[in-house]
Amino acid sequence: MNLKRIFGTILTALGIGGLIYTAYLFSMTSGSNQDIRTLIIYGVLGFVFFLTGISLIKTTKDEA
Repeated sequence: MNLKRIFGTILTALGIGGLIYTAYLFSMTSGSNQDIRTLIIYGVLGFVFFLTGISLIKTTKDEA
């Protein structure tokens, strides 16, 4: 396994964690502006990390 694939796996795990945390905050939110801003920030960062990690894993070729 090469370094890019390991980094992609870490980014994917961070993205999944961010999306799960966003879902948790969404279930506990009261609707204030600060809560909504926090939801958007964690949701976007989680989504970006997840997509970046998946694309790194898919585009990295295995070494023989």
